[in-house]
Amino acid sequence: VQLVESGGGLVQAGGSLRLFCEASGIAFSVYTMDWYRQHPGKQRELVARITTGGSTVYGDSVKGRFTISRDNAKNTVYLQMNSLNPEDTAVYYCHARWLTNEYWGQGTQVTVSS
Repeated sequence: VQLVESGGGLVQAGGSLRLFCEASGIAFSVYTMDWYRQHPGKQRELVARITTGGSTVYGDSVKGRFTISRDNAKNTVYLQMNSLNPEDTAVYYCHARWLTNEYWGQGTQVTVSS
């Protein structure tokens, strides 16, 4: 099983980035997919979640700025991040969950400069 994130990088405040997470080795369509992030020295926090039916949940700090989506045909989940600010700087992780099965990606760094 692999979850491979990409799309992170350095962006100026107010800019946008789109993260990608491609899954392999799992029946992607049955998994709830999440994006988490981790600031240095802090616990991982949920950024966004999308269920198998397409329902979404967002963390309070990203509502209205970030959008999660999925393409089951491509085994990929996306995170469109707009109006980025320095507080969004973190390592972003992809997470897949179905019943007792869960998997994490290796993370991708997002850095927002002021």
